[in-house]
Amino acid sequence: MSDDAPYLPRAAAPVQARPAPSWAKKKPPKSKATNHPKATARKYLAPRDPHQHAQKIAENVIEAWYQSFGGSSIDVPLGTVAALALLRNVPGLADWILNLQPHELPQFFKEIYLGHWINRPDLIDRAIRLHDWAWNPEPDPQQLRAVHAVTNRAINTGLLDLTGNDDVYMRSESDVLSPLLTGLRHKSDKKWRGEYHTPPCVSDLMARMLVDKDYGGPTKSIREPAVGSGGMLRSVAQCLRDLQLNPHDYTWYGNDVDSLAAACAAVNAIIWDLGPNCFIGCADSLAPEDDYAKTLAEAQDAFKQRDNAVDTATTIAATRDAIRLLDQISTPKENTPV
Repeated sequence: MSDDAPYLPRAAAPVQARPAPSWAKKKPPKSKATNHPKATARKYLAPRDPHQHAQKIAENVIEAWYQSFGGSSIDVPLGTVAALALLRNVPGLADWILNLQPHELPQFFKEIYLGHWINRPDLIDRAIRLHDWAWNPEPDPQQLRAVHAVTNRAINTGLLDLTGNDDVYMRSESDVLSPLLTGLRHKSDKKWRGEYHTPPCVSDLMARMLVDKDYGGPTKSIREPAVGSGGMLRSVAQCLRDLQLNPHDYTWYGNDVDSLAAACAAVNAIIWDLGPNCFIGCADSLAPEDDYAKTLAEAQDAFKQRDNAVDTATTIAATRDAIRLLDQISTPKENTPV
């Protein structure tokens, strides 16, 4: 932890309201469970402990992925769960998702990531490995069936109950991507990478030892040189909230040499609402030249690209409106017969 907090200039967020995504315009379907008046489509009884619940979700997703012959691209099931975890659990949404067909899921996931890209382009760009597969114009049908199985299993195991709570404290009680990432990776791959995520009970204990009620102020920063999926950041943020301190008042830095782990940390930073000054990089923290300057520069570039894209889209929309208005004015009205 250190006291320096460089200011990253960024353009103001666009004020024009975004159109609602396609899924929000449709009425949720009725539940298919009709055996009992009080029956619901999902009957899974989640563990009371949020960490156990996250582990159960990971186990079920991994089982669904491999049973459906999804393949070796573990970024696909990770990106599927990450996209769903970015949603808020509004009534009817879970049933609506369960009724989507496999070919409809990539567009759905793209809309989720694009919606968050407007506010945090730097974090969504960092998470590119989790969603670039969804942009494939010719997706593999077998892979889509596996994605569909993962989606249904995650929803039915209560993912939205764990990550979709409006209360940020409640949805920050666990990290669902950490057990999923480590469970999907082959044992030899983890050994070669030296990737062993800190158990949440240990990171929670470390956070309570490091953070107290006097730890505050806008110049404070929290740094994690081997961030993984962000478990230590989550523990510190929860500890700050327990002490009535706001994580938005701090600057957060996280680096990891593994681009897939850094992608998970970027998504988790949004889920856990670590604030506007949270920067996740993919870099070797042991390198002497690494001082987060590259991470900050990449974040700055992401905001510039966002602003340019929004300006272009606004110009196109305004031009279309002007042409439409001109056509209405210049089109002669037909004479009304007497």
